[in-house]
Amino acid sequence: MDTTQGKTFKMIAKTMFGLEEVLAKELEAIGAENIEILRRAVSFEGDMVLLYRANYCLRTALSILKPIAVFEANNEHQLYQNVYQIKWERYMNCDAKIFIDNSVNSTIFTHSLYASQKTKDAICDRFRKMFNCRPMVSKEDYDIKLNLHIYENMVTISLDASGESLHKRNYRKNNGQAPLNEVTAAGLIQLSGWEKDCNFFDPMCGSGTLLIEAAMYAYNIPAQYYRRRFAFTKWFDFSLPEWKRVQEEENKKICDFDYLIWGSDVSQSAINEAKENINFAKLHKDIELFRCPVEEQMPPEGKTLVITNPPYGERIEVEDIIALYERIGTAFKSKYEGNVAWVISSDLFALKKIGLKPSKKLTIYNSNLECRFCRFDLYHGSKKASKQKTDNIEL
Repeated sequence: MDTTQGKTFKMIAKTMFGLEEVLAKELEAIGAENIEILRRAVSFEGDMVLLYRANYCLRTALSILKPIAVFEANNEHQLYQNVYQIKWERYMNCDAKIFIDNSVNSTIFTHSLYASQKTKDAICDRFRKMFNCRPMVSKEDYDIKLNLHIYENMVTISLDASGESLHKRNYRKNNGQAPLNEVTAAGLIQLSGWEKDCNFFDPMCGSGTLLIEAAMYAYNIPAQYYRRRFAFTKWFDFSLPEWKRVQEEENKKICDFDYLIWGSDVSQSAINEAKENINFAKLHKDIELFRCPVEEQMPPEGKTLVITNPPYGERIEVEDIIALYERIGTAFKSKYEGNVAWVISSDLFALKKIGLKPSKKLTIYNSNLECRFCRFDLYHGSKKASKQKTDNIEL
């Protein structure tokens, strides 16, 4: 592996569909160059220090990849030969444990696991021939994680700098029921346009992911502040002093926040789970929790941004989901006047039952569910909007 610190190279940051532009802005803010938006990813250039900073700071990235080989392969033999020719001894020892992640969309390579197997065989055969030993494959306790990306006959092999997905922030003590992905939550907050200039409220907070991500964003706590393991720490050219310097620089940017962050939920078990996660993240002094139905809980006094992720009826069963969304609409119209509320849901029919016309609609994926992220401007007089036929609201 090239050990020249300061040398720039291309990287890929993977993300969720709909968050590409948010991620591009985050990359620009940390000094990335030649940024290009792709599908569910953003390419950029920087040095090893930027690679460390990207892993530590980016809220909407799932992983950071460093491509090391790009080639054409029109059959399995060509795939094997091209992988074999890569000087793998620059990246790992022969006794290293490796894991190969894959993303294959090809009419040539129709079985992704088989493509991964051929890649593994080529790596091991090179080591066996050169050093009479070979790396082992381990899905959990690996030293080097590789990413194999094939689109038709174009193959890209990358080192995965992150290891486990970056949505695993390591602040979650309790997952709760159908928790919102941390990267998705961070993306929703940034898509809302929140400038940390008002209160934040989630009236159906579940296990508290939106609340914790909002607090980390408000206080400028780095996205991976609670995380300890990154795959790049086992690379040959890893610099511990540079990595510590990045962490120290970013931690010094943690600041105060002058407004309130509130969450409520009708479920006591959800409140207990949220409290566990918030305490584990040491944010218990910064987030207030209430047990209350959505139609009864008042938001904080003063200007407040509301973002919530109600049940969709997909992973959490709701006795009457239409009635729930109608209650959400009633609460918005009667208690939230003068504020802005955002709701994410995959149930477009139920969303209409809120009874307000969204001023903005964005398509976002929550896990594998296609959702709408809708903004409702709750001006004084929003009650009048409830008289319109909800079936005519376009989502």
